Amino acid sequence: MEGRGVFGSKIAIVLATAGSAVGLGNVWRFPFMTGQNGGAAFILVYFGCVLLLGIPGMVSEFIIGRHAQSNAARAYASMGHRRWRFIGYLGILTSTIILGFYAVVAGWCLQYLFASFAGKLNGDAAYVINYFKSFSSDPFWPCLWAVGFVLITHLVVSRGVNKGIEQVSKLLMPLLLLLLIIIVVASCLLPGAEKGISFLLKPDFSKVSTDVFLEALGQAFFSLSLGTACLCTYSSYFKRDTYLLGSATQIALLDSGIAILAGLMIFPAAFSVGVQPDSGPSLIFITLPNVFQQAFGGMPVVGYVISIMFYALLVFAALTSTVSMHEIGTVFFHEELKISRQRAAWILTSACALLAIFCSFSVGAYTGLQLFGLSLMDFCDFLTAQLMLPAGAFLTSIMLGWFVNEKLIRDEFTNGGTIGVSLFRVWRFTIRFIVPLCIILIFLHQFGIL
Repeated sequence: MEGRGVFGSKIAIVLATAGSAVGLGNVWRFPFMTGQNGGAAFILVYFGCVLLLGIPGMVSEFIIGRHAQSNAARAYASMGHRRWRFIGYLGILTSTIILGFYAVVAGWCLQYLFASFAGKLNGDAAYVINYFKSFSSDPFWPCLWAVGFVLITHLVVSRGVNKGIEQVSKLLMPLLLLLLIIIVVASCLLPGAEKGISFLLKPDFSKVSTDVFLEALGQAFFSLSLGTACLCTYSSYFKRDTYLLGSATQIALLDSGIAILAGLMIFPAAFSVGVQPDSGPSLIFITLPNVFQQAFGGMPVVGYVISIMFYALLVFAALTSTVSMHEIGTVFFHEELKISRQRAAWILTSACALLAIFCSFSVGAYTGLQLFGLSLMDFCDFLTAQLMLPAGAFLTSIMLGWFVNEKLIRDEFTNGGTIGVSLFRVWRFTIRFIVPLCIILIFLHQFGIL
């Protein structure tokens, strides 16, 4: 489509696309999953899964997006038949739902950043627990923060690819890395931190089981944003000479590296004060405020600064993800309805803000807001993570592996036969057989069949 933005440089491609993958899943979900699944052994299995499933899956979506240089629905249709368009629609719907409930957690991060600045997170363990319960059950403030986060995302996306997404990615990703490294250094210097470092980096292969393998497979799948149409949308802004396999590898390594740094940030501090490494989803809002206060109790100013930096880090990580999810629907409405980017962004912002309000109500002030016995927020999480995301990635691999003209795919993969030719057959075998099988295993595991 004439007038579409294009990422201005290779570093912009890597930072923006890595930003779409780097989010609360890296800083929050990866550490507690590592803690629950044996530490370093889980990490090694996870890296194997990134190579096995993540990078080939990323390249698949890159091929579709760059080939079409259009929104996800048109991109899938461009691969040979209009019937594939529905996979693009599925990705657009999935990302919209995710943005709606993700904004609630991102809003909590904003509140905690504000509370850290105001010194409101100081107190004993019972105080911190009650603070979270009181805040999350309030009918007004969580909604305000969630809608506010959607509006911040809107401001970035409405400015376009170069002035909005690219510029913000170039600012936030280095800041995110800088904050992460500072907190990692502070955490690793604490007394007893070596136990946490050992837990994270010394593998115990006796912990490796079928469950650990499947958990790592699922984490690799979700961490890299496979199945959301995000990678397809962002690659539509790639230049024609972008090496897709090289970009996917760099993005996967950056994404995984940030996840490892998040572990080095959390586990040394947790072990230093005797907190179990498998504290679960409560880690960032209940456990870590206590960890920071205890670990830096003798240096209250340091603890205060570290707490602010940590929640700023979470906000930055969340924003890089919400921007990508917003862009998927925005460019769809912009191109399909032939309206301005600003109007298209408002359509998505309105829908996501409304969903965020109801999701916030369902886990706070109005817990009776449920579907199939789950709060609306938990239902949206289940629907997208366990059904829609795997389905989108599975259908993408089947489409490219079995139905799309091989020459078209080979030309995109190799940039017209100029690069990566020897790896094409390996990638194609992986996408035809290994990736679909892995996704089926994830499905079976999630539903307790395997």
